[in-house]
Amino acid sequence: MSSPPAAPRAPPTPVQIREANAHLAALHGRVAELERRLAAAEQTVRGQAESLIRKDRETRGALQRLREDKDREIATLEGKLLSSEEAAQKLLGLLQEKDALIAQLKHRSHLLTKICRSRPVLDNLLAYMAEGERLSPGPGSPSSSPDGGLFREANCALGLGSRDFSLCEDDLESGKSLFGTTV
Repeated sequence: MSSPPAAPRAPPTPVQIREANAHLAALHGRVAELERRLAAAEQTVRGQAESLIRKDRETRGALQRLREDKDREIATLEGKLLSSEEAAQKLLGLLQEKDALIAQLKHRSHLLTKICRSRPVLDNLLAYMAEGERLSPGPGSPSSSPDGGLFREANCALGLGSRDFSLCEDDLESGKSLFGTTV
């Protein structure tokens, strides 16, 4: 089925031409307005894009500065932590040394306390020994002395008029003192 042949058209009338021209003019004005609005929208979008790009750069720069500041602060804090740990280790070592010294001094204190408690007994023993020396027959005859010459054989020196004594002559010569005092 074929369509019927188109009927020849009659030429447009001047009113139709005027209406068509007015319609084209309105359409052209509308297109011009839309193009103007499109250009303004494109300009706005372009401005916003440039603004976003600029803000993005600024934000990236600020973030980079924050990272650098954070890294510097972390490095500083790590250095402080390391030096604090070293100082703590030194202090712990010093504390251990002091504890060892305190233990040693406590031991010495106990010994000195025992010596001080024993002092009257030692004084009596020295007095008895001095008395024994005075009763001995003489320095030239060790076999005739009551101690059988034990004091002389053991290198014991006992001063007769003194309360100080030593178990050997080397101690007398060196001038050493026990616990900071002469015994």
